[in-house]
Amino acid sequence: MSLLPLDDSPGPLPAPASPTTVSLVRSPATARLVHQAAVLLPILLIGVWAAVDWPGMRGGAARLASADPWWLLLAIFFTCLGWVTAACVRQGAVPDRLPPGLLLASQFAAGAANHVLPASVGAHAVTLRFLQNQGVSLARGTASIALYSLVKPIAKIPVLLVFVLAFPDMLELGALVPDDGTLLLVTGCVVLGPLAGALLVTAVRPLRRPALTLVRTALSDARLLHTRPSRVLALWGGAAVAPVFQGCVVASVGSALGLPLSWAQVVFAFLAAGTAVGAVPAPGGIGPVDAATVFAMTAFGAPLGLATATVVGYRVLTVWLPLVPGALVLSALVQRKVL
Repeated sequence: MSLLPLDDSPGPLPAPASPTTVSLVRSPATARLVHQAAVLLPILLIGVWAAVDWPGMRGGAARLASADPWWLLLAIFFTCLGWVTAACVRQGAVPDRLPPGLLLASQFAAGAANHVLPASVGAHAVTLRFLQNQGVSLARGTASIALYSLVKPIAKIPVLLVFVLAFPDMLELGALVPDDGTLLLVTGCVVLGPLAGALLVTAVRPLRRPALTLVRTALSDARLLHTRPSRVLALWGGAAVAPVFQGCVVASVGSALGLPLSWAQVVFAFLAAGTAVGAVPAPGGIGPVDAATVFAMTAFGAPLGLATATVVGYRVLTVWLPLVPGALVLSALVQRKVL
């Protein structure tokens, strides 16, 4: 019987990847181009947004030019406290220790991104990218943003109750209660958002496992965070104080322009306006919250023109003034690969 030689040679090798494909994926020039585009994109978007809103910015700046500079300086101080508070709340929502300086810089940059996209999408995207670069997993970073978004409106309720108990005469203004249309819109945004998300997860099977992982991570991290007093203070205390600081900015601008309302009335008007229409998605809350704040202050007896000028001045200090510096910080953080 003859023996046939065994063929030990390997089978046909797979065709190598196209050199063009490899060069496109791994080309240093392409990677450098993408990185430069990411650096310049924030400045471009902020520039377009500022150009579209230039008339309002110019009119508001002209109003503030004749205002009391000391009150405006106090308003800038409260604006800076708002960024510090935002950084505290972000740290309180994450079990991991974050570098304070970079965290504060990321929140300043997130403020610029927040005014381009609605419903805080820009700020959350910047924060999520920052957390990932600090070694926080995608699931834990997303869970921290969900906790942050849940705590902010809840923490505002006891603050409103304190104002109502301290100044009971504010309850006599029934005009502050939103109308049926506004209540329907807010209720729709609050109810339909989570419902749409649940239906999407139920209908699309590949999303179920990531969604369940996110829920489990969020619950686990929430339990862990609430065993640490420092995290509880940063999360809940910061979320309660942040809208008060924003209201103090409005009150400072109002004092600079001669608004005939007390600080308590202005801060309460801002808090009530944000609670009533804050769920309506708009870039940085601009639009619905502004209109509701003007309406609330006029309900307290402020002249319509002066109330409008106060809100426009508030937006100049909190949005337009830090817009370009925020975009530059955002680009710098992208350049240093912090984001």
